[in-house]
Amino acid sequence: MIVFDLVCQPGGHQFEGWFSSSSDYETQKEQGLLSCPSCGTLSVGKAVMAPNVGAKGNQRSGAAEPVRSAPSESGTGAEPAAVSNVVEVPAKYQELLDLAAKAQAKLLEKSEWVGDDFPEKAREIHYGEADEKPIHGIATPDDAAALEDEGIDIAALPLPVTPPKSQN
Repeated sequence: MIVFDLVCQPGGHQFEGWFSSSSDYETQKEQGLLSCPSCGTLSVGKAVMAPNVGAKGNQRSGAAEPVRSAPSESGTGAEPAAVSNVVEVPAKYQELLDLAAKAQAKLLEKSEWVGDDFPEKAREIHYGEADEKPIHGIATPDDAAALEDEGIDIAALPLPVTPPKSQN
């Protein structure tokens, strides 16, 4: 996993994004899957950030030490220290993320995944060429803007969606 600090262009809201690789970030950006959790804009890019590079295990320096576990209850500190680079999400925020994920999953239960065909399917439904039904899929920022210009109501999902074929 790789963590990028992201920022939306219009509002300057900064937030983290977790990706399996740098190319995963690029793919999601090209497909318009990245949106600001504060304002919903799809105009999102990488923020300037300092790299998180850990020291080699066989070297000690005056640099910041990794997070270590507290001493044992006996107070001797004889237990091995645990080192972690995992970012801990405060329980309050994790609870909010869980609620958002459950709400989105509930919304998508009766929605059909149409993948890259989203813009075309949305137009077909809007113009009466297909039965009205809830759909979700992928649209580029340009596709989303074009749909909105045509008066077709769409909304970005707050959390990423894994395509059905990619799920285990």
